[in-house]
Amino acid sequence: MSAGSSTNHGPPSTKITLTRNDDGWWTARNETRGLTTQGETRDEDLANLDDVIDAVENDAGRPPTDEELRAAGIDPEDNRQAGTDELPDLLK
Repeated sequence: MSAGSSTNHGPPSTKITLTRNDDGWWTARNETRGLTTQGETRDEDLANLDDVIDAVENDAGRPPTDEELRAAGIDPEDNRQAGTDELPDLLK
């Protein structure tokens, strides 16, 4: 290897920005993956970011199940627009 080259044998570096908002909540952004979360505390926000990264890496865009929607406080029946091309109210 020449003196001017370098080799990275570890995982790619990850840049995370963590900001405390005016309302007291925290915002964490994984700049490498383009993912952002919020939490009431710093630790909660970082845990949320870990969960989102895990979901993205392991679910590969799979739609949430009805059970997962309910766990997030969303009624699946209220968010279906069967037979139309119209977006759910949540996405308008």
